[in-house]
Amino acid sequence: MKGSCPSSLKISRFVLLTRMLFAGHVSSTVTEDDIKCLKGIKNSLNDPDGKLSNWSFNNNSAGFLCNLVGVECWMEREDRLLSLQLRDMKLSGQLPQSLQYCQSLQTLDLSANRLSGTVPAQICSWLPYLVTLDLSSNDLSGSIPSELSNCAYLNNLVLSNNRLSGSIPEQLSGLLRLKRFSVANNDLKGAIPLSFENNSKVDFAGNSGLCGRPLGRVWKL
Repeated sequence: MKGSCPSSLKISRFVLLTRMLFAGHVSSTVTEDDIKCLKGIKNSLNDPDGKLSNWSFNNNSAGFLCNLVGVECWMEREDRLLSLQLRDMKLSGQLPQSLQYCQSLQTLDLSANRLSGTVPAQICSWLPYLVTLDLSSNDLSGSIPSELSNCAYLNNLVLSNNRLSGSIPEQLSGLLRLKRFSVANNDLKGAIPLSFENNSKVDFAGNSGLCGRPLGRVWKL
């Protein structure tokens, strides 16, 4: 009997989980670091609509973190965070430094909120297994950190609809797994790196200072 092939996402999760197991990152009990991460996020962000009101940490039973709003775990009854998706919750404040304690995260989606400040240069050392980083539609400013090139597993990097300035770092060309990259509607300038020359125009639109093949504008010295 022929069996079906596992999806690439399942393979990716299996490979990453295996590496984390050997690295000693997975525990069968409540993980103190993940609790510290989520507590820090809740305490540092303004939450006017109480979207995170069910984030209570008084429960110490296995798997309780997995029932919190926006949280997905690697395995059922395994308090090791896989995904944190807090899209469109009107959250405001800066990207919490407590994210450094969520090291097993594969997806971080904080899009369509009211976050301000800069994209932390350390985010890839905080979250080394990131596959998806979506910070779009916020009020982030400053430059795009070249250190994002250290997120070796990134498939999706979405930074559109912010106030980011400066140029697109050439180092991002080293993200060989990257399938989706969008920086549309920011204040970026300079030449689009050649590695993105086949990307869609919409991924770079809304940056009057950008030029390159996707936009059909030539960089003038």
